[in-house]
Amino acid sequence: MRSISQCENAKFQYKVVKRGGTATIFGEAIEWLNLANITLKCQRLEHGFIPINAYMDLINFKLYMGDIGILTLRSEIPLQTILSPVEIDNTFLGAMTENYVAQCFRAKNYRLAYWQSDGKAEVDFVLQIDGKVVPIEVKKGRHNRAKSLGIFIEKYKSAYAIRISGRNFGFENKIKSVPLYAVFCI
Repeated sequence: MRSISQCENAKFQYKVVKRGGTATIFGEAIEWLNLANITLKCQRLEHGFIPINAYMDLINFKLYMGDIGILTLRSEIPLQTILSPVEIDNTFLGAMTENYVAQCFRAKNYRLAYWQSDGKAEVDFVLQIDGKVVPIEVKKGRHNRAKSLGIFIEKYKSAYAIRISGRNFGFENKIKSVPLYAVFCI
């Protein structure tokens, strides 16, 4: 089994937990962890249409920790690494940032979903907000591109998308920028 420091936020695979692992073996345990809010399950969407619940792929999902504090403690990452502007290439910090956003969305009772396009693009979260499907990309730092958001917007004719990052509030090219500290505003 991989250690927590080797993980990124990718589709959950039973075989990574245990060779030969299946939903039959681990499915009930995962559901128990979700019901106990120890983990947060993020289902893959097959399409970006309303209502998103109708397009949930019940087989493919990601799992996030239910508490970013426990994730930080469990990973044994030094606090100075989290706050360091030098650590821009640290993929684990990106995964932690995504986990933080998942926890914030769950606290606001959003159903967690992500979207993937034939291996070409992946949008971290897709929410249904005020009757609209909104793709959301999460980036740790200020420097980021929104290629996947562009693909989603074009394919599903989204009114807008959201990029959560270290940047300040803004809006350009149909993408709203929301700083990490303001995720609760979404």
